[in-house]
Amino acid sequence: MNNQLRPGDAAPWFEAADQNGEPVTPDTYSGRNLLLAFFRNSACALCNLRVQQFIKRYETWKRQGMEVVAFFESPEANLRQYVGRQNAPFPLIADPEAEIYARYGVESSEAKMKATLAQPDIHEITARVEAAGFKLIPEEGSNFNRIPAEFLIDEQGIVQVAHYGSLITDHLPFEAIERFAARSRS
Repeated sequence: MNNQLRPGDAAPWFEAADQNGEPVTPDTYSGRNLLLAFFRNSACALCNLRVQQFIKRYETWKRQGMEVVAFFESPEANLRQYVGRQNAPFPLIADPEAEIYARYGVESSEAKMKATLAQPDIHEITARVEAAGFKLIPEEGSNFNRIPAEFLIDEQGIVQVAHYGSLITDHLPFEAIERFAARSRS
């Protein structure tokens, strides 16, 4: 995909409402580090597990000066029905038309989806996800081939890390997020 962001790029502008109807823009987080996470859809079991992991770490990240915003290519009603049940303390944003996804260069790839399903450890991964309480159910009308992406954006709105998944199981390592969250603010 040729419109993918790179470190040093300004984070693209967006305006959206979160799961509580509160407005969210990049200006909302001016002066704070930000993790923007783009997920497949709100019913995605792997995505829900990742959100659960974010929730467990969020208070520490917030104390360190980093906020989190999570996007889902899902209608708002589905967002509430699935991932919204986790009561995330950070914004969850429905982007069913994938407009913000497009601004950030987040791709959809049938080839990467097929490669994910062909991983030798896919059964182990799905068993771990189901053991965490997330069912592998399809979200009607969702983009099955959406590949996740995560961005670390500094206090000035500049992309420091742009991680585009190579598979749907490929996310930015927590060690990289922890280092970014812990770095001293200028």
